[in-house]
Amino acid sequence: MEHSLLVEHILNLEKRLMNYKYKDFEELLTDDFLEFGSSGKSYDKNAQLNAVKEINTNNSIKYTVTDFKIKLLAPDVLLATYRSFRHNDSKYALRSSIWKKDQGKWQMSFHQGTPTWQVN
Repeated sequence: MEHSLLVEHILNLEKRLMNYKYKDFEELLTDDFLEFGSSGKSYDKNAQLNAVKEINTNNSIKYTVTDFKIKLLAPDVLLATYRSFRHNDSKYALRSSIWKKDQGKWQMSFHQGTPTWQVN
């Protein structure tokens, strides 16, 4: 896949996860998924699935993503980095995700969000 198309594809997958839909988390997170949250705690796939069940998706959480980049680490592994702004509570974060391609399908295996001040 051409680099610019891959960037767009991974960005779209990241945005799907920002919608907090159970089926997207189930499909897009690897079984061994790990997240280091802004609280300093770590979460696995089951914790994320349980948490997303509690979120009322009718009250949508709006994000703006900027500075989105990917870096291939291996033919089927990439690092995505970006900045996010969560409109609901005006929080900024630096984010990184590791995506793995397995049987033609990209899944997130790691994510970290680090709170930050607005950076120009």
